[in-house]
Amino acid sequence: MNRLFVAYKPPFIPSNTFLNRIKRKYGQKKAGFSGTLDPFACGTLIIAFGAYTKLFRFLKKYPKTYRATLWLGAQSPSLDIERIEKIRHTASLPLKQVKQTLQSFKGDFTYIPPLFSAKKIDGKRAYKAAAKGENIDLKPVTSHIYDIRLLAYRHPFVSFEARVSEGTYIRSLGEYIAKALGCEGSLSYLERTQEGLFCYQEEKPLDPLEYLATIPNYTTYSPQHIWHGKKLFIQDLQNQTPGRYHLVFENFFAIIEVQNKSVRYLLNQIPRYKQ
Repeated sequence: MNRLFVAYKPPFIPSNTFLNRIKRKYGQKKAGFSGTLDPFACGTLIIAFGAYTKLFRFLKKYPKTYRATLWLGAQSPSLDIERIEKIRHTASLPLKQVKQTLQSFKGDFTYIPPLFSAKKIDGKRAYKAAAKGENIDLKPVTSHIYDIRLLAYRHPFVSFEARVSEGTYIRSLGEYIAKALGCEGSLSYLERTQEGLFCYQEEKPLDPLEYLATIPNYTTYSPQHIWHGKKLFIQDLQNQTPGRYHLVFENFFAIIEVQNKSVRYLLNQIPRYKQ
């Protein structure tokens, strides 16, 4: 089965464990997902079966939208409720201050990623070293916050929605928001509601051609020429501008790259979606 769809991962389960459930549900062995969610987080997870597992790096998956609840005064080394160590009373804040603080994070956001993250330090995942109490030297990273807005403030809980660039750690965003409000904080809830063009639609199968980040292109070559991966020349393409394109035929499509006046295949023989 070749299938692309969005599943909804429940909270408190690793993404890999959830994928195994999906594989059993559909009786599939070859399956993959894009965009790991923290175990405590819930929300959209892009899943593919068969040949469509090769498509993840070519899909329109960004920006991503999250809804989160920040618990002011909650201290956790993982910046979420899985490792709460202490809860301190914090004074209630004016609603205007909370709104303005959230808005101040729009734009480029430079921060230290969470200790409990999948970042690799000297070949080792940060969360594994953190769990052992080892010292970790995490370098600052920069993400982009396209938009952020307050959903609700019921002290000590601040619920917000953020649309962010690839690889943004919402736990760190929550940590820095809490610091800007004068206290510590950890996420008590995290949900990914959208990944680029992808949102949860009851696991409805999707046509990958509608979600590709590549550009349509056209060629004088026959479908048989492309299917067998024979050499391509730039003069036989309609669009010869450098970039990534997809060539669509009746039963399959291919993804190619034009660079330095030459053409190369990135993917080929990917079956067309059929309802």
